[in-house]
Amino acid sequence: MESDPVVFIVDDDASVRKGLERLVRSVGLRGKTFASAPEFLQCAASDGPSCLVLDVRMPGVSGLALQETLATAGHRIPIIFITGHGDIAMSVRAMKAGAVDFLPKPFNDQDLLEAIQEAIARDRQARQEWAVLQAIQQRTDLLTPRERDVLGLVVAGLLNKQIAAELGLSEKTVKAHRAQVMEKMQVSSVAQLVLLAEKVGLTAPQGLSPLA
Repeated sequence: MESDPVVFIVDDDASVRKGLERLVRSVGLRGKTFASAPEFLQCAASDGPSCLVLDVRMPGVSGLALQETLATAGHRIPIIFITGHGDIAMSVRAMKAGAVDFLPKPFNDQDLLEAIQEAIARDRQARQEWAVLQAIQQRTDLLTPRERDVLGLVVAGLLNKQIAAELGLSEKTVKAHRAQVMEKMQVSSVAQLVLLAEKVGLTAPQGLSPLA
């Protein structure tokens, strides 16, 4: 069961933190506040959908620096920047790096709430897509190296006879490998197999010429 959404709030102004936490709670969302970027980095990640409402200018590590740190570490939490000292160049930089929104203070509460809802929706979708990819990867992990070769050539559009020639196998052996691939990948058609393979980046084995 999915955990309740969490809105992380990072701002060095205690009154701003308190006000934002009160705002998100007024619409039934959980808020967790932090006075600095390092403090936020020490907290445990949320098990459910979440987003980060982040002040741009803070003592020590700035909001933009925190955004870069999270991206480098592979954490893709959606970020909404808030600032009383923003400029166009700063907002462009933040948005290019994937921020959901960039709101100058004072901002309209409804604008922030709408940005938060969009951010949470993005994170929920990203988590669902990740779960699907993980499930597909678990299936591919069951394949033997030879089955992976066969899968790659099936996806490339080769017939059993062509695959047999490429891999130096009998057509009967190829058929057996192909049946195992279909079973382990839990698909009933080549079209489904191609779709799953594309999702996890499986291609024809290197060194072979699938179009020959």
